[in-house]
Amino acid sequence: MNATSPFVNGSTPAAVVFDLDGTLIDSVPSLATAVDLMLMKLQRPEAGIDKVRQWVGNGAAVLVRRALSDSVDVAKDLDELLAERALRIFLEAYADCVSEGTLLYPGVKEFLENLQSRQIAMAVVTNKPLRFVPEILTSLSIRHYFQLLIGGECLTHKKPHPEPLLHAAHKLGVKPQQLLMIGDSRHDVSAARYALCPVVGVTYGYNHGQPIADCGPDWVVDSLMELL
Repeated sequence: MNATSPFVNGSTPAAVVFDLDGTLIDSVPSLATAVDLMLMKLQRPEAGIDKVRQWVGNGAAVLVRRALSDSVDVAKDLDELLAERALRIFLEAYADCVSEGTLLYPGVKEFLENLQSRQIAMAVVTNKPLRFVPEILTSLSIRHYFQLLIGGECLTHKKPHPEPLLHAAHKLGVKPQQLLMIGDSRHDVSAARYALCPVVGVTYGYNHGQPIADCGPDWVVDSLMELL
C-alpha cells in the first residue's frame, strides 16, 4: 500500500468514484427491514440485521438469494422461480423503506464538501438498483455532490467487472488512471484493479468479514477524512 494519501503531494485525482452501501452510507437497517418483510411474506423466519450485514454488497438479487439460503453462500439447489418472486417482493418492500434508518458514515459529508471545493468531479458506482439511489442521496442531502450515478443494472456488467469504472471515467472525461475508486469491499478493489484505477479501501463497511487490507487496495482508512 502507498504510504501517502492520493490527495497530497500534488497527486490529486481528476475524479473520484464512490461505492454507496458500506462506503458512503450504512444502509443495513433499511435493507434488513425489506429482507425480513420478504421472508415473512414467504413464510420463512426473519433474518435480522446482523445476518443481513454479512450478506450485502453484491446487489439486490444476490442479497435475496443469500437470504433465501440463510447464508453468504447461495444454495446451489435454490429454486430460481422462488428467487425471482422473492426479488420482486424485496424490491417492493425496499421501495417503501429505502431511507428508514439509513445513515451517512462519520466524515462523509465533510469529505464530499472538501472535494467539491477543489472542483473534483464525483460519481457513485453501486451494485444497488439505480431507482433507489437518488432518493437515498437526496434524503441525506448529498445528491448535489455527484455528477454521475451508475446502478447495478445500468450496464452489461457490474462490479467487480471494470466496465462501470471505465464508463464513469469516460463520462467524466478522465483517464482511468486519473479516477480514484473508494469502496469497502473486495469487489470494489477488483473492479479498480481491472480498470487500472487507484483505489482506497475503507475499513468500516461490508466485506463479508474479510479485512479490506487483505484485498490489496492502495490505501486503507478508517474514515474518509484521513485522506485529506
